[in-house]
Amino acid sequence: MTPDLSEPRPLVLAGPTASSKSEVALLLAAQLNGEIISVDSMQVYRGLDIGTAKPTAAERARAPHHLIDIADLSESFDAAQFARLAREAVKDIQSRGRLPILCGGTGLYFKVLFDGLGEAPPRNAALRAKLEAIPLPELLQELLQHDAATFETIDRRNPRRVIRAMEIIRLTGRPVQRADWTAANDSRGIRGFGLIRPASELHARINARVDAMFQRGLVAETTGLLARGLAENQTALQAIGYRQVVEHLHGMRPLAETVELVKIRTRQFAKRQMTWFRKHAQLEWVRCEPGETAEAIAARIADAML
Repeated sequence: MTPDLSEPRPLVLAGPTASSKSEVALLLAAQLNGEIISVDSMQVYRGLDIGTAKPTAAERARAPHHLIDIADLSESFDAAQFARLAREAVKDIQSRGRLPILCGGTGLYFKVLFDGLGEAPPRNAALRAKLEAIPLPELLQELLQHDAATFETIDRRNPRRVIRAMEIIRLTGRPVQRADWTAANDSRGIRGFGLIRPASELHARINARVDAMFQRGLVAETTGLLARGLAENQTALQAIGYRQVVEHLHGMRPLAETVELVKIRTRQFAKRQMTWFRKHAQLEWVRCEPGETAEAIAARIADAML
């Protein structure tokens, strides 16, 4: 027995990095007549392949993928563009009677897709210049005082994100999380599943993934991307792995230390992802048991959709 997909509502598959979302999504696409929409802020960029664990050509041949490799490093890409393109992809997939599977770990992209981007104030050049002159620790202290929720979930090592948060707070006088969001998409009927693993297992999977990325040529890939403008794209440059390899290439630390730092940053990122999803997303959590295969996890989700 299969679910009634005569009017297929999107399926959301979320969770932290290295939780096996992509593997499970591929299996569900095959079982449920689905197509995958990537909800990943870095997989949109052409060339950022190894460091973003982008689906391989063979994996893309198993199921159609959307919103991967849609922007050059010379182009800017943001959540508003994602939301527009994702809605178009959802409608296109539904029009063919297939199931849209929104798979990824970028919480902000899920938020703007289903809750709307709202009327966040435009960038203010004068205020931004003032904020950029303030040391990051001082900005973080101000952010904590005015918006503790954002302070807990934001990447506190990313000055660009911290500055934008403070820019919104100073311009509106309101916490970022309490901005007036305009509903942009009907999320009723959407089934959302989140994959969760024991911390020790997730950390082991992250460490193994990072090792594999370097073995596959992450340093060489980053070197090529720098020649194509990676350093000028401040969004793409923040991608974990690439940022640390660029620092290595500039002589900041040896390769072995760089590998370990990427593991640390990825584990920290996974923790922030879980914090965000638990606070802001309505997901049915699927606890992946140690050693459980992607096939077994996919089967459990497919059964839950009956």
